[in-house]
Amino acid sequence: MLSRVAASLYWMGRYLERAENIARLLDVNIQLLIDFGSIDDQGVKEHWVPVLRSVGDEEVFFQHYAKADSASVTEFMTFHRQNPNSVFSCVCAARENARQVRDQISFEMWEVLNEVYLFLQASDAQKVWRDGPGAFYDQVKRYSHLFQGLTDATFSRTEGWDFLQFGKYLERADKTTRILDVKYHILLPRATDVGGAIDTAQWQAVLRSTSALEAYRRFYVTEILPKKVAEFLVLSDSFPRSLRYCLAALNDSLGRIGTGQEGGLDGPERSAAGVEFRQLCDELARLSIDDVIARGLHEFLEMAQAVIGRLASHVYETYMHHPPVDMASEIRFHQQEQQQQQQQRS
Repeated sequence: MLSRVAASLYWMGRYLERAENIARLLDVNIQLLIDFGSIDDQGVKEHWVPVLRSVGDEEVFFQHYAKADSASVTEFMTFHRQNPNSVFSCVCAARENARQVRDQISFEMWEVLNEVYLFLQASDAQKVWRDGPGAFYDQVKRYSHLFQGLTDATFSRTEGWDFLQFGKYLERADKTTRILDVKYHILLPRATDVGGAIDTAQWQAVLRSTSALEAYRRFYVTEILPKKVAEFLVLSDSFPRSLRYCLAALNDSLGRIGTGQEGGLDGPERSAAGVEFRQLCDELARLSIDDVIARGLHEFLEMAQAVIGRLASHVYETYMHHPPVDMASEIRFHQQEQQQQQQQRS
């Protein structure tokens, strides 16, 4: 497979997954503010700044806005064209990558990406969002789910499929760890609030942000406890948005990319990034949540994010990066070849 095609499929899957995750995160946090009722400006700031941190956009946001409130943060993360992580920017990037490999994907996949792009481009999109943000974000999520379902039903299980899945699960693993880390480490700094009504509502919001609330309740059938939420989102081997599940899916895709068989990380592309990734997968299979918390949940999640990042860089450099051609060097090389050939003939 051409590196250009692999890169487009990888980023297509990753950007659309990011758009869905951000839509869900914004929707949940808007509803959480409504549940809190009246709240002062400082409380609103403390609510939205961690959301910006969870997607790594805090610095960029304050370059464009003076204050973090519901209107500015949601506008920035939904429509802002200079924010590369806004829902709008992510959908545009996913569609552009799909356009570049239009002949490699199914008509149904392209049609859905085009529909969500036109939905966000429509002149009344921001009015629809202001009138009902919940319905607006639900529509974005439905487009993402429809794309995933059609991809599963219409896309051949080739290397292209693996690059697409790799991008999706990489993005999903990263966002799950960030959302959990923000809540556990930043969102509730006052120890007196732990276990209170606000704390419970926020932990429920974490589960809803990862579409895990119903699955959590079916699995534990208990009240929402921080330790159990962390266990479910980090160590579950059956929930498709947990860290362990996502890394297992990444490992499966990597096992087939470039080799056509399982165990690809043990093949020629073995690297330091591949070794530490496999070590993290093995750790998640044997650790308990008590082990993770004893090591420090924040530190563990940061370590996992770093491992995921290095793995992404390694796979991109190995399979997708196509360095620009130095034309001056190419010309000199061909001139030298011609001179050598002339000397040999003479």
